[in-house]
Amino acid sequence: MTCDHRVGTVGGDAVGASHGTDALPEADEIGGAVLERPSSTASFPSSHTLGPDVISDMMASRYVTMVGILGDPDSGKTACLASIYLLVANATLTGWTFADSRSLMAFEDIARGARDWNAGTPPDQMTVHTEMSDDRRPGFLHLRLVRKSDGRRVDFALPDLPGEWTTKLISSAQAERFGFMKSAEALWIVVDGRALADKERRQGAISRVGQLAERLKALFDGAVPRLVIVVTHRDSGELAQTVSTRLLTELQRRDVEFTVVQVAPFSENNAVRAGFGIDDLIAATVGTPRAAPDFWPSISPSDGARAYLAFRRDR
Repeated sequence: MTCDHRVGTVGGDAVGASHGTDALPEADEIGGAVLERPSSTASFPSSHTLGPDVISDMMASRYVTMVGILGDPDSGKTACLASIYLLVANATLTGWTFADSRSLMAFEDIARGARDWNAGTPPDQMTVHTEMSDDRRPGFLHLRLVRKSDGRRVDFALPDLPGEWTTKLISSAQAERFGFMKSAEALWIVVDGRALADKERRQGAISRVGQLAERLKALFDGAVPRLVIVVTHRDSGELAQTVSTRLLTELQRRDVEFTVVQVAPFSENNAVRAGFGIDDLIAATVGTPRAAPDFWPSISPSDGARAYLAFRRDR
């Protein structure tokens, strides 16, 4: 039996049913879905970071310096990004000034921990562990800086990736999520400086850098972009020369060229300022400015050689 008060579609058989007729409503008209089922599941970028499609559109409109950032969990990747933002926000990034950013809220998210000071005591962890809502899509931070020396504007696309991505790349060569890095102009391998200073952890850390370099060679078919080894926790001590030599030997054995930059995104040592080496990291990422060519060089005329007659008529 059908209830006389059952609500049906207007103009359908259910209307007739409400008036006591014997006609039964069709199953797809009453109690069915009001909206059509979406053909695909919508995906959202993690937190306030930018999705790959936004970065792709940006790269189509202007030149963007993509940076690949790799490193073990808790090596200091996110701390480097937060330190860059805090230095820029306080106009203390040597040689650079802020121009624009499309991910200020994302920078605020990762830098919030650094502001949670309690009675002058820094928090146990300056940045939160990076987690992805979609484990297949990287989240990007955008920053546009202007180099004071030549006025060059540089748009950076900086991925904030969890260290587990690097772990899986080393252990099982899972590189399908790193396709975006083929557009990278520079790569950072972030290494915990405390691990390099620890005798028991040192060799493991150096070996993992070498294995990661080998994976990158395979990913880039041997043409690895500018590689920067970023050694964090400079406030805990300077990288020993013997350790630097062992790191050099490991990467030379892999036939990989690199630059080492020591940084202290945050500091618990009064002798080392917070943000130490970040300006060197940015400079190593962009590369040294090339000297501007002489637009119209002065040459001395020689017999038998052709020259522009209209150039320097006073001669």
